Formats: sequence, C-alpha cells, structure tokens
Amino acid sequence: QVTLVESGGGSVLAGGSLRLSCAASGPTFYAYEMMGWFRQAPGKEREFVAAITWKDGTTNYGEAVKDRFSISRDNVKNILYLQMNSLKPGDTAVYFCAATRITHVYDDPAWYGQWGQGTQVTVSS
Repeated sequence: QVTLVESGGGSVLAGGSLRLSCAASGPTFYAYEMMGWFRQAPGKEREFVAAITWKDGTTNYGEAVKDRFSISRDNVKNILYLQMNSLKPGDTAVYFCAATRITHVYDDPAWYGQWGQGTQVTVSS
C-alpha cells in the first residue's frame, strides 16, 4: 500500500495561483505507475484534473483545466505537484491525489486504488 498526503490548499482570489503537493510513501509505492489529481465540489461528481506517469512523465489534463494547470513529479523525493494558475471560482473544490497501477486509463477515478485525504481550494471573485 501507499500513503498519500496532500498539502498546499487554501483561499485565493480569481486569477491567482496555488501549488498543491502530494507526498507518497509506503512499502508498495514502487508498484504504482501513475498518479493523478481529482477534485470534488459539494453536490458534484469527482472530476479528473490531471495525471502523470511516474516513470516517463507523460501527462494528461481535463478539459476544464487544460492550459491553466500543470502536473509534475519529483521521482527522487516521491512528491506529486499540481501548479494551478489563472484560478477561477469554478475551480473551488476539495482536491485529491491518487495512485494507480495502470497507465492506459487516466481519467476514471475507479481505476485509482489509493487516495489522499484531500485539500480544500477556494477561489473567490
């Protein structure tokens, strides 16, 4: 298993930026090939944000955040990042990092077996 701990959330004005971090640890972390970010607002379904393959760094983004968010990872420190720029009120949600053992499906939360506790991001006008 792997333990995922998010940090970096907070409140920001529209147009601002935040960087989220997700620290991964545990004896089976080596078995996880891809990590991603999802978000969920009250009353809404969990939404795919971004994903990155751990070994090669191939990235994918949800349409709502494309060209504004950037996912990256430090494969030495085992830290996943999400740089969020040009934030909008619609980005307000709890953001979760997650890990999966596969790479052929990146946007479906059902394929991710490990999840962090989430960190709140609030964007106001």
